[in-house]
Amino acid sequence: MTVVPELHESHGATFVERGGRRVVDHYGRPERAHRAVRNAVGLLEAGAGVVEVTGDDRVDFVDNAVSNAVPTEDGRGVYALLLDPQGGIETELYVFNADARLLCFVPPQRAEALAEDWAGKTFIQDVDVRVATEDFGVFGVHGPTATEKVASVFTEQTPDEPLTFVRGTIGDWGATVIRTDDLTGEEGYEVICAAADAARVADTLLTRGPNAAPFGYATWNTLTLEAGSPLFETELEGRVPNVCGVRNALDFEKGCYVGQEVVSKIENRGRPSKRLVGLRPGAVPESGAAVFDGDRHVGEVTRGADCPSLEGPGALAFVDYTVETDEVTVRVDGEDVAAAVADLPLVEGSSRSGRLPRYPEGAE
Repeated sequence: MTVVPELHESHGATFVERGGRRVVDHYGRPERAHRAVRNAVGLLEAGAGVVEVTGDDRVDFVDNAVSNAVPTEDGRGVYALLLDPQGGIETELYVFNADARLLCFVPPQRAEALAEDWAGKTFIQDVDVRVATEDFGVFGVHGPTATEKVASVFTEQTPDEPLTFVRGTIGDWGATVIRTDDLTGEEGYEVICAAADAARVADTLLTRGPNAAPFGYATWNTLTLEAGSPLFETELEGRVPNVCGVRNALDFEKGCYVGQEVVSKIENRGRPSKRLVGLRPGAVPESGAAVFDGDRHVGEVTRGADCPSLEGPGALAFVDYTVETDEVTVRVDGEDVAAAVADLPLVEGSSRSGRLPRYPEGAE
């Protein structure tokens, strides 16, 4: 559930369920909000789940469970994955070291199950786990002028390094500002505040200093598609991370975690079975639409949309790693539609996504 429904309603929001949470889909013209983010700055209430981990053994406990090294220093975070024994992605996490606790931001539908699973595995370790989603308001500020927007209302200097954060105030209310990994392809920050202060913090972000355009998940989808950012629900869930190209989520030097053996074997082979590519089709394909190289079925679309910055359809698809053609066909409404294979990102913004797919050198 959004923590500021009245604010969204005052801007004419249409809502949608995302992972069991009610979030904003759009405010009537998602393509206009898309252009506002690309050209200036926009504000999104993020529908994230939050799991809090405390206790003296909190860092070691989480570090042993996830695919990346959990930071030991306050003010730093990391993008990581929780893998199943076959190496498939069970969930994604942003893990932040917040002094005496770790805050794990996860897809909202994963928070309860993750907290329950971890709480059952603490044994003799000094670790406490709880769902803290309702404690916080989480707002994303994205666009080429995002730094100026946040700096105009935040009392401290904005953090420069991705996945680091600074504590300060916005207006009279405490707030933490995180530099994101720029999934929209633009500069980005997340502003975290107490849920009780969320409406006033959000209003300040929208109206004080340079105005920010409110946007919802319909616009988030087109922005991240153009940026080539694989998302959990559409590209990551259940797949092996090497296939998705999310090398920023993996630390191959750290100790064993569940699924590591499978991921390491794929890495050592040098070439995954599939890779994520961009497509410029003649019409918008649905998720799951078949991709063909001539008569050969070579992959599936993960998502497609009319992309405002492209002034036409764009899509992401997993295709066989060995596919070298510059043009394929995609099945749309029973017809084969020509689609150019395009490098990611499809659109160059003010930054590049930290999740832009990368594959092992020499794997071509």
